[in-house]
Amino acid sequence: MGDMPFWKTKSLDEMTNAEWESLCDGCGLCCLNKLEDWDTGEIAWTSIRCTLLDGENCRCKDYDNRQATVPDCVQLTPKAVREISWLPPTCGYRLVAEGRDLYWWHPLVSGDPETVHAAGISVRGRTVAEDGIEIEDYEDYLVTWPLEVGLEPVE
Repeated sequence: MGDMPFWKTKSLDEMTNAEWESLCDGCGLCCLNKLEDWDTGEIAWTSIRCTLLDGENCRCKDYDNRQATVPDCVQLTPKAVREISWLPPTCGYRLVAEGRDLYWWHPLVSGDPETVHAAGISVRGRTVAEDGIEIEDYEDYLVTWPLEVGLEPVE
């Protein structure tokens, strides 16, 4: 039996930058626009993706400079992961923060960055770019699939 993978032995705060970045499964769910009910705080997901998210490869087109282009882009940090309620239930950062394991399709488990797409978890082919969509029309794009959980994590 080999060594335990880093996400089972380290807290989010203890991870190197490379380990931290590798927790992202490449699903693109966090880059979908969300609506928040100001009275209840309830979050509603849309199929509208950030202008920088490539809808096919589910990666940011300008990751290193994203906050200059999209000032309200939320940068995930260990503290933010523990505080943000809208991270999808399949998010690697969220799972590790909650002491849970990664799903079988996570690239760190499968060894293949395509499994997140093959498992139907990612936003690939299911979104529209935000460019040209008026905020008043966002309700026309409400979806629930970002909250659907895939298969159970590996034990």
